[in-house]
Amino acid sequence: MKAKLLETEELSSLHKEIPTWEVHQSRLRKRWQFSNFVEAFGFMTRVALIAEAMNHHPEWSNVYSTVTIELTTHDVNGLSHKDVQLAKAINLLD
Repeated sequence: MKAKLLETEELSSLHKEIPTWEVHQSRLRKRWQFSNFVEAFGFMTRVALIAEAMNHHPEWSNVYSTVTIELTTHDVNGLSHKDVQLAKAINLLD
């Protein structure tokens, strides 16, 4: 199924659906703080496996024990259901 931009009402309900994520410049963003680099990298590895299975890949950064993930759907230049689904899947790793 081809991705489509989230509707205005869908965007406004995201804070209820995925409350730990923030919407910032047409992206979903969340930051994690781990106790060390190995834990952070392990988390990123688990996310990578989920993202590959969903064929929807995050933009992310890792600085020692901090991981920041941003989700957006480049095909539609904004947020789609793919981003919400991936955010929910990532939340299950917390």
